[in-house]
Amino acid sequence: MIPRIAIIDQNTLEATGLKNILSDMAPMADVSVFPSVEDMQKESDEIAPFVHFFVSSQVLIEHADFFLQRQRQTIVLTAQPITGPQFSHFHTLNTSQLEHDLLKAILTLFQHAHGNHGAHPTQSPVSPDLSAREVEVLSLVVRGFINKEIADRLCISLPTVITHRKNICDKLHLRSVSALTIYAVTHGIVSAEEI
Repeated sequence: MIPRIAIIDQNTLEATGLKNILSDMAPMADVSVFPSVEDMQKESDEIAPFVHFFVSSQVLIEHADFFLQRQRQTIVLTAQPITGPQFSHFHTLNTSQLEHDLLKAILTLFQHAHGNHGAHPTQSPVSPDLSAREVEVLSLVVRGFINKEIADRLCISLPTVITHRKNICDKLHLRSVSALTIYAVTHGIVSAEEI
Protein backbone atom coordinates (compact mmCIF):
# COMPACT_ATOMS: atom_id res chain seq x y z
CA MET A 1 0.00 0.00 0.00
CA ILE A 2 1.30 3.45 -0.94
CA PRO A 3 1.60 5.81 2.06
CA ARG A 4 -0.56 8.92 1.69
CA ILE A 5 0.25 12.40 3.00
CA ALA A 6 -2.32 15.21 3.17
CA ILE A 7 -1.48 18.90 3.08
CA ILE A 8 -4.45 20.98 4.20
CA ASP A 9 -3.83 24.66 3.64
CA GLN A 10 -5.73 27.40 1.81
CA ASN A 11 -2.42 29.04 0.88
CA THR A 12 -1.99 27.38 -2.53
CA LEU A 13 1.59 28.58 -3.06
CA GLU A 14 2.76 27.33 0.34
CA ALA A 15 0.94 24.00 -0.08
CA THR A 16 2.32 23.43 -3.58
CA GLY A 17 5.89 24.21 -2.49
CA LEU A 18 5.60 21.83 0.46
CA LYS A 19 4.11 19.16 -1.80
CA ASN A 20 7.13 19.41 -4.11
CA ILE A 21 9.55 19.10 -1.18
CA LEU A 22 7.69 16.13 0.32
CA SER A 23 7.40 14.42 -3.07
CA ASP A 24 11.18 14.71 -3.50
CA MET A 25 11.76 13.42 0.03
CA ALA A 26 9.35 10.49 -0.26
CA PRO A 27 8.87 9.64 -3.95
CA MET A 28 7.03 6.47 -2.97
CA ALA A 29 4.33 8.47 -1.14
CA ASP A 30 1.15 9.97 -2.57
CA VAL A 31 1.12 13.63 -1.47
CA SER A 32 -2.23 15.40 -1.89
CA VAL A 33 -3.18 19.04 -1.32
CA PHE A 34 -6.61 20.09 -0.03
CA PRO A 35 -8.05 23.54 0.76
CA SER A 36 -10.16 22.13 3.61
CA VAL A 37 -10.67 19.13 5.87
CA GLU A 38 -14.04 18.50 4.23
CA ASP A 39 -12.40 18.18 0.80
CA MET A 40 -9.80 15.80 2.26
CA GLN A 41 -12.46 13.66 3.95
CA LYS A 42 -14.37 13.23 0.69
CA GLU A 43 -11.32 11.64 -0.90
CA SER A 44 -10.16 9.83 2.23
CA ASP A 45 -13.40 7.85 2.41
CA GLU A 46 -12.79 6.44 -1.06
CA ILE A 47 -9.08 5.65 -0.80
CA ALA A 48 -6.63 4.40 1.84
CA PRO A 49 -6.25 6.65 4.92
CA PHE A 50 -3.56 9.30 5.29
CA VAL A 51 -0.47 8.53 7.37
CA HIS A 52 0.52 12.20 7.91
CA PHE A 53 -1.26 15.53 7.92
CA PHE A 54 0.47 18.87 7.30
CA VAL A 55 -2.11 21.49 8.31
CA SER A 56 -2.23 25.25 8.69
CA SER A 57 -2.75 26.56 12.22
CA GLN A 58 -6.16 27.91 11.17
CA VAL A 59 -7.25 24.45 9.97
CA LEU A 60 -6.04 22.95 13.24
CA ILE A 61 -8.05 25.44 15.29
CA GLU A 62 -11.20 24.87 13.22
CA HIS A 63 -10.92 21.06 13.43
CA ALA A 64 -9.15 20.54 16.76
CA ASP A 65 -11.11 17.39 17.68
CA PHE A 66 -10.23 15.68 14.40
CA PHE A 67 -6.49 16.42 14.72
CA LEU A 68 -6.22 15.75 18.45
CA GLN A 69 -7.17 12.17 17.63
CA ARG A 70 -4.33 12.16 15.10
CA GLN A 71 -1.78 14.30 16.93
CA ARG A 72 1.18 11.95 16.30
CA GLN A 73 0.47 12.15 12.57
CA THR A 74 -0.13 15.91 12.43
CA ILE A 75 2.41 18.66 11.73
CA VAL A 76 1.18 22.25 12.05
CA LEU A 77 2.38 24.69 9.39
CA THR A 78 3.14 28.15 10.72
CA ALA A 79 4.89 31.27 9.50
CA GLN A 80 5.84 32.30 13.03
CA PRO A 81 6.22 30.58 16.40
CA ILE A 82 2.87 29.62 17.88
CA THR A 83 1.96 28.98 21.47
CA GLY A 84 -1.10 27.97 23.37
CA PRO A 85 -2.58 24.82 24.81
CA GLN A 86 -4.22 23.81 21.52
CA PHE A 87 -0.76 23.55 19.88
CA SER A 88 1.21 21.91 22.70
CA HIS A 89 0.53 18.36 21.49
CA PHE A 90 1.67 18.91 17.91
CA HIS A 91 4.93 19.20 16.00
CA THR A 92 5.21 22.50 14.16
CA LEU A 93 6.98 23.45 10.95
CA ASN A 94 7.99 27.06 10.24
CA THR A 95 7.16 27.58 6.56
CA SER A 96 8.71 31.06 6.34
CA GLN A 97 12.28 29.76 6.50
CA LEU A 98 14.59 29.25 3.53
CA GLU A 99 14.11 26.03 1.54
CA HIS A 100 17.34 24.49 2.85
CA ASP A 101 16.28 25.18 6.44
CA LEU A 102 12.76 23.90 5.77
CA LEU A 103 14.19 20.71 4.31
CA LYS A 104 16.43 20.33 7.35
CA ALA A 105 13.47 20.87 9.70
CA ILE A 106 11.41 18.22 7.89
CA LEU A 107 14.33 15.79 7.98
CA THR A 108 14.78 16.47 11.71
CA LEU A 109 11.08 15.70 12.29
CA PHE A 110 11.49 12.50 10.28
CA GLN A 111 14.65 11.54 12.16
CA HIS A 112 13.07 12.04 15.60
CA ALA A 113 9.84 10.31 14.62
CA HIS A 114 11.68 7.21 13.49
CA GLY A 115 14.32 7.11 16.22
CA ASN A 116 17.28 7.62 13.90
CA HIS A 117 19.25 9.97 16.14
CA GLY A 118 22.84 10.71 15.19
CA ALA A 119 23.48 7.61 13.10
CA HIS A 120 26.91 7.66 11.55
CA PRO A 121 28.43 5.66 8.69
CA THR A 122 31.09 4.10 10.91
CA GLN A 123 28.43 2.29 12.96
CA SER A 124 27.24 -0.07 10.23
CA PRO A 125 26.92 -0.29 6.47
CA VAL A 126 24.05 2.11 5.87
CA SER A 127 23.67 1.68 2.15
CA PRO A 128 24.16 -1.62 0.38
CA ASP A 129 24.28 0.35 -2.89
CA LEU A 130 27.35 2.42 -2.02
CA SER A 131 30.92 1.49 -1.18
CA ALA A 132 32.47 2.70 2.08
CA ARG A 133 34.42 5.39 0.19
CA GLU A 134 31.29 6.54 -1.64
CA VAL A 135 29.52 6.87 1.72
CA GLU A 136 32.42 9.07 2.93
CA VAL A 137 32.20 11.23 -0.20
CA LEU A 138 28.41 11.50 0.05
CA SER A 139 28.68 12.53 3.69
CA LEU A 140 31.03 15.37 2.80
CA VAL A 141 28.98 16.46 -0.23
CA VAL A 142 25.77 16.85 1.78
CA ARG A 143 27.66 18.65 4.54
CA GLY A 144 28.57 21.35 2.00
CA PHE A 145 32.16 20.54 1.06
CA ILE A 146 33.30 21.27 -2.50
CA ASN A 147 35.20 18.70 -4.57
CA LYS A 148 38.64 20.12 -3.77
CA GLU A 149 37.92 20.10 -0.02
CA ILE A 150 36.67 16.51 -0.24
CA ALA A 151 39.81 15.47 -2.10
CA ASP A 152 42.01 17.12 0.56
CA ARG A 153 40.09 15.62 3.49
CA LEU A 154 40.13 12.08 2.05
CA CYS A 155 43.65 12.33 0.55
CA ILE A 156 42.43 11.42 -2.93
CA SER A 157 42.68 13.21 -6.26
CA LEU A 158 40.11 15.65 -7.56
CA PRO A 159 39.23 13.40 -10.56
CA THR A 160 38.63 10.52 -8.10
CA VAL A 161 36.16 12.67 -6.14
CA ILE A 162 34.36 13.57 -9.35
CA THR A 163 34.19 9.88 -10.31
CA HIS A 164 32.82 8.95 -6.89
CA ARG A 165 30.16 11.67 -7.15
CA LYS A 166 29.13 10.46 -10.60
CA ASN A 167 28.96 6.85 -9.38
CA ILE A 168 26.88 7.86 -6.33
CA CYS A 169 24.38 9.73 -8.51
CA ASP A 170 24.21 6.84 -10.99
CA LYS A 171 23.74 4.17 -8.30
CA LEU A 172 21.08 6.12 -6.40
CA HIS A 173 19.40 7.60 -9.50
CA LEU A 174 19.58 11.03 -7.87
CA ARG A 175 20.92 14.19 -9.47
CA SER A 176 20.58 17.10 -7.04
CA VAL A 177 22.39 17.80 -3.78
CA SER A 178 18.95 18.18 -2.14
CA ALA A 179 17.96 14.68 -3.19
CA LEU A 180 21.34 13.32 -2.04
CA THR A 181 20.86 15.11 1.29
CA ILE A 182 17.46 13.50 1.81
CA TYR A 183 18.94 10.10 1.00
CA ALA A 184 21.89 10.63 3.35
CA VAL A 185 19.73 11.68 6.31
CA THR A 186 17.06 9.03 5.82
CA HIS A 187 19.73 6.32 5.55
CA GLY A 188 21.69 7.45 8.62
CA ILE A 189 24.76 8.61 6.73
CA VAL A 190 24.54 12.06 8.34
CA SER A 191 22.22 13.56 10.91
CA ALA A 192 20.00 16.51 10.05
CA GLU A 193 22.08 18.63 12.43
CA GLU A 194 25.20 18.05 10.28
CA ILE A 195 23.82 19.57 7.08
